[in-house]
Amino acid sequence: MNSLSNESSFWMPFTDNRTFKANPRLLSSAKDMHYFTPDGRAVLDATSGLWCVNAGHTRAKIVEAIRTQAAVLDFAPAFQLGHPPAFEFAQKVAAIFPDEFDRVFFTNSGSEAVDSALKIALAYQRAIGQGARTRLIGRERGYHGVGFGGISVGGIVNNRRAFPLLPGVDHLPEWGTHLADALESIVALHGAETIAAVIVEPVAGSTGVLVPPRGYLERLRAITSRHGILLIFDEVITAFGRLGQATAAQYFGVTPDIITCAKGITNATVPMGAAVAQRRIYDAIVDSAAPGIEFFHGYTYSGHPLAAAAGLATLEVYREEGLFERARALAPYWEERAHTLRGAPHVIDIRNLGLMAAIELRPREGAPGVRATEAFHRAFDEGLLIRVTGDTIALSPPLIVEETQIDQIFDKIAEVLRAVA
Repeated sequence: MNSLSNESSFWMPFTDNRTFKANPRLLSSAKDMHYFTPDGRAVLDATSGLWCVNAGHTRAKIVEAIRTQAAVLDFAPAFQLGHPPAFEFAQKVAAIFPDEFDRVFFTNSGSEAVDSALKIALAYQRAIGQGARTRLIGRERGYHGVGFGGISVGGIVNNRRAFPLLPGVDHLPEWGTHLADALESIVALHGAETIAAVIVEPVAGSTGVLVPPRGYLERLRAITSRHGILLIFDEVITAFGRLGQATAAQYFGVTPDIITCAKGITNATVPMGAAVAQRRIYDAIVDSAAPGIEFFHGYTYSGHPLAAAAGLATLEVYREEGLFERARALAPYWEERAHTLRGAPHVIDIRNLGLMAAIELRPREGAPGVRATEAFHRAFDEGLLIRVTGDTIALSPPLIVEETQIDQIFDKIAEVLRAVA
């Protein structure tokens, strides 16, 4: 491929800019399960873009909804004004979330959804007379976006080490049902009266598809409820069908107090996220406030008309094509094929849940992450898009994936692992 000048203006996110611009791998179009490169090569998408294109690429209904909305109302402010699609979309989101969740605060990304949820938790505690509750609890290896709130409660070292963090944040140990009880130790150390909220991903996606042990989430729910601490599920990845349900909360049968979401909410066509709260949380904040603005937070693009239109069309596609149910039906075959890689070169662990999977590779001595990066490049060059995080290959295909394409994904990965030293 042609190289890009290192003076190219685009400062790429989460990218080795120098290496990429010396040998760029570019995408120019997409349709359904495939991307296409500028020279016309098809690349099978095994990652839903970036965990987000759940209904497949350039779906006609969604594209047309965006086009139509842009011609009617391109933008409308959400401060002291509103527009019908935002209200309609909030209602539709609430309808498929757990029964208690019927207040939707729109953002533009998962990072913003997390920071909004943390602010909502703090505002709620203050509204009910618990203003001393300002401490926030995350988890080691948790990923909650890149806002200052998200990196503070997150547990990825490289995301945190270069930036100042929020004070008063603690972290739970990585995993293990018994480690949920570490929350009791944190409560004992600081006092429950100082802790506002705990935030976890029900399944940690970006750090390698870490599936919770049986009983872990239930234990967190019991502890937080007992101590008056809000529980936030970060479902930026898991919401909208990834586990065969609208939310992981429904899949696991554990009800948090706030759910964050993004990515699949609009099939990634227009950036959008949301913090979805139980009614009692909204009522406490709004009813306790003096006349006027009750919650001093929001974004210029909250509930953007194009995003709302895209979201409404996306939910229609999910419903009409039964994509959540389809993901649930495909999950056993996905699991079976994922575990055919057991014993493949360099593989030390395989994890899966719903239409998510992680293939963890043995790091090279003194060169962590290099083997997986080489696998990523080789797979792309041979027509398959995977995602790597550290030395883990992470997979999350669009929910329209066929069994034959699942075969292609795992056959190609096996081939790539045999070729990578």
